[in-house]
Amino acid sequence: MNIHNAIKNARQQSGLTVSELARLANTSHSALAAYESGSKVPKIETLERIVSAAGFAIDIHLEKRMRHHSSSTGTKGEELEQVLELAQQFPARPSRNLNAPIFGRTP
Repeated sequence: MNIHNAIKNARQQSGLTVSELARLANTSHSALAAYESGSKVPKIETLERIVSAAGFAIDIHLEKRMRHHSSSTGTKGEELEQVLELAQQFPARPSRNLNAPIFGRTP
């Protein structure tokens, strides 16, 4: 979730107006409106103060992402082209006459 959405959701769920939350968080109405619209990004201390004034706490969830690495296959665009070319080699739907075992069933 984006910071501006988190601020707006916290305010709406607390039932506060922009003016009310701004007063409780000791910030201006215009600054809070700018944070909610995404045109400005608050410092972490300001974000904590706003979210706390709305009655919430910040919970950070870290998620492992793939690192950017150089590969011998080239750019990501080239990798995508290779994957799409490979995918075209497989039929979108298997043939009804496909003679293959059904897993989990004994013949």
